[in-house]
Amino acid sequence: MARYLLRRLNLFLATSLVLIGVLFIATSHFPVEQQYALTGIESPTTDQLALSRSEYRLDSNQFRQFIAYTKQRVSGNLGVSITSQKPVIDELSQVLPASFELAIVAGILAMSLGVPLGILASLSNNKITQHSIMAITLTGYSIPVFWLGLSLSLWFGVELGWLPISGRINLLYEIEPTTGFMLIDTLLSQSIYRSSAFLDAVQHIVLPAITLAVLPFTVVVRITRAAMLHIMNEPYIRAAEARGLHTGTIVLRHALPNALIPVLKNMGLMLGTFASYAMIVEVIFSWPGVGSWLVSGIYQRDYTVIQGGVLAVALIIIFFSIFIDVLHNAFNPITRKEIYAAN
Repeated sequence: MARYLLRRLNLFLATSLVLIGVLFIATSHFPVEQQYALTGIESPTTDQLALSRSEYRLDSNQFRQFIAYTKQRVSGNLGVSITSQKPVIDELSQVLPASFELAIVAGILAMSLGVPLGILASLSNNKITQHSIMAITLTGYSIPVFWLGLSLSLWFGVELGWLPISGRINLLYEIEPTTGFMLIDTLLSQSIYRSSAFLDAVQHIVLPAITLAVLPFTVVVRITRAAMLHIMNEPYIRAAEARGLHTGTIVLRHALPNALIPVLKNMGLMLGTFASYAMIVEVIFSWPGVGSWLVSGIYQRDYTVIQGGVLAVALIIIFFSIFIDVLHNAFNPITRKEIYAAN
């Protein structure tokens, strides 16, 4: 297992190095002076010019420049935002928690609703129930996320007025950021209005979380159903039924843990799609996360924000993809046996 973890660490480092190389090449083709694209300093002084040329080795060959660029990015120096003239790393640290909060809530919704429906679709003998669930998942998978988001905003936000359609919380509530997760910060707040603030934060996250959860929800339902249909015909399940165990006990203790293994694997494979959907959702609902911040930087031609945002999103996707792959192999006895056999 140690060799397997070492190989995955090497994969993460190699992929990250390739990503930084792509960003370095793209930076050299930005339609501005390279020094300006790297640092974002609009009117640099003589000392700042000399420092940046020294840090990024702009007087050296391309290879030395790439090594210097990699060193600066790995150390956390992402330059200064051209628009706000603030360090990109500071802006990134402010918007990342909002994106994580939205993704976590959407993931919980997708799993908590998708797994039971997948089990129901596999165990039900009613053809109408089976076809209805599969029709719902197929419809949800086919709906464009931007149309779904705009439709939910129009129906529940504008026409009915039930839910807010932008932001994370009403500006009337002054919540001191502690963790960056608004749902947690409202509960940790010492304000006498923290209960109202928490309810308001929940109402703000409902529509974007539902919109983002639709795609993984449909995938979870279909994979859970397929896995349960396969597992329920396995010999050990038949043996459990022969011993007279209750169906609920068989499903929860024996079938479901094994059915969740392919669900975990496929969730890791769709992280890139999930991240792209999250960016669209953040823009639609004005959610102050990495996606809306990056799209705003693209519109404003903020080259340092573009580099920092792309680097952060890609590294997060790479890290969690490898992390989920490690979890999948740790919980999957068959894969674990193959790993030990290879070692």
